[in-house]
Amino acid sequence: MKQNYASLDRAAEQLGCSCAPQEPMCLHTTFRIGGPADRLLTVERVSQLGELLKILHGEEIPFLVLGKGSNLLVSDKGIRGVVLLLAGEFKKVELLSNGRLRAGAGASLASVCAFARDQGLSGLEFAWGIPGSVGGAVTMDAGAYGGEMRDVVERVCHLTEEGTLSSAAGEELGFSYRKSRYTGGREVIAWADYKLQPGDPTQIGSQMEELMARRKAKQPYDMPSAGSVFKRPEGAYAAALIEECGLKGRRVGGAQVSEKHAGFIVNTGGATCGDVLALIGQIQQEVREKKGISLETEVRVLGE
Repeated sequence: MKQNYASLDRAAEQLGCSCAPQEPMCLHTTFRIGGPADRLLTVERVSQLGELLKILHGEEIPFLVLGKGSNLLVSDKGIRGVVLLLAGEFKKVELLSNGRLRAGAGASLASVCAFARDQGLSGLEFAWGIPGSVGGAVTMDAGAYGGEMRDVVERVCHLTEEGTLSSAAGEELGFSYRKSRYTGGREVIAWADYKLQPGDPTQIGSQMEELMARRKAKQPYDMPSAGSVFKRPEGAYAAALIEECGLKGRRVGGAQVSEKHAGFIVNTGGATCGDVLALIGQIQQEVREKKGISLETEVRVLGE
């Protein structure tokens, strides 16, 4: 269905939001893959976001909120609808009381981890090196090295699809493995409050650097990817299964199973969404045939 963007374009101009028509998504994803979005709107304030969500809801225009673009595979045909890029106050990180800090949904996890370290607050060390934003990390309960967002996120403030500000805490957040109440929903995270513990900044920093060194030794940090492609199957590890099936280095077009870490697919140059999907299909088929295990994708596939 062809959308009418006239009222949205007018509202974006009045609100002071920059609007980029037909913006290539390959410029905004860590995979460096993806065709044009109908509109890319840069939103800097919660009030702007609320007004835009009201219009998007009223006009029935589909939308996607973009963080660091680190867990996404966007179609070569692009995205029909609006991509909202959170900037400005959505990137703010601030100290609250009693070991709490607040981070905007558009803030990088790296900036939040560094802020916590500098304030002598421990608990987020595991997230150092996860290449995502606060909003994306909360949405998918991002985790690594024995830690997950559910361990440290205390409260989340969000906007409903009608643009109303609300919040959720504790069990209301619906955390489970790589899921939360925000997964696949229409609520848009504005910020998250983290509950952390006092610690020594030097020790916290040392642990962060140790985990980063482990990441860089094992993962293809030097090549475009979307992070881990598959969820961890029960009682096994996706990367080990893929490697045991002899699939390390397997290529389709510009997409390749990383020779460094079989759980990653990397863009060796010019890879298309079609290349990656074909390679995912081959991996799933061979692991199912040889190991009897069905691998489920963790990366979100979006677009036309």
